Amino acid sequence: MAKTLELPIIDFASSDRISTAHSIRQACIECGFFYLVNHGVEDKLLQKVLEGSKAFFSLSLEDKMKLARKEHRGYTPPYAENLDPSSISRGDSKESFYIGPLEDIGHLNQWPSEEALPSWRSTMEDYYKRVLNAGERLTSLIALALNLDENFFYDVGAFNPPNAFLRLLHYPGELGSSSEEIYGASAHSDYGMITLLATDGIAGLQECLLTWSTLHRVMPTGQERYSVAFFLDPNPDCVVECLKSCCNESTPPRFPPIRSGDYLKERLKLTYGS
Repeated sequence: MAKTLELPIIDFASSDRISTAHSIRQACIECGFFYLVNHGVEDKLLQKVLEGSKAFFSLSLEDKMKLARKEHRGYTPPYAENLDPSSISRGDSKESFYIGPLEDIGHLNQWPSEEALPSWRSTMEDYYKRVLNAGERLTSLIALALNLDENFFYDVGAFNPPNAFLRLLHYPGELGSSSEEIYGASAHSDYGMITLLATDGIAGLQECLLTWSTLHRVMPTGQERYSVAFFLDPNPDCVVECLKSCCNESTPPRFPPIRSGDYLKERLKLTYGS
């Protein structure tokens, strides 16, 4: 049986940035997750986003498939994704909707019509902007936690501009038969920079503290579950490499430098098969 873990709480309102950075460092070392409070995203807006998410996923499959995922934006139906290639299940039972960078010059995002879901787009765009702001502030504290200049991630081009995605998620909650194990989201570790996750309060997320970034999965509970994940990734052209303070001749980097965009493509190919 999964055990309940009491997560550390990080208060964004604290004026002591060094102390806050230290708390973040300890939280990341000890469990890899933490609650973020006083982050600047109002509960009222989050509730509007969750209500909008429920409204979208309540549409017919035919209507949702009109916005089927292209260029990693849009709708992904149940069982189209398998986050754990080693699993013998038929895939993850969740359905999702991706929203990419709002300033994308290619205008690749897809949106439900205003007639079908009034104000849906403006609500999601407002939430995206606010969580992006919170995420960038958080990375400055993470830099301090690593004993780096707080502008480190800006200086290396990670946010010029960032590659951030908002993902609405719906887990149907079905428990399945005794002959088949069903996962809302099979075991995986997120592969971006940071993930900011908001939920509707329904349980289901399980984690394993043996692998970094922290391995986690979502198990069905018999209740529907909605969550909103914000993936803050570096600019695709940003080179990700071992910090100079973390390697030397006797302890060389474990991995060679790689463009963030190339790494993301590799991981997405494993998840979606294309």
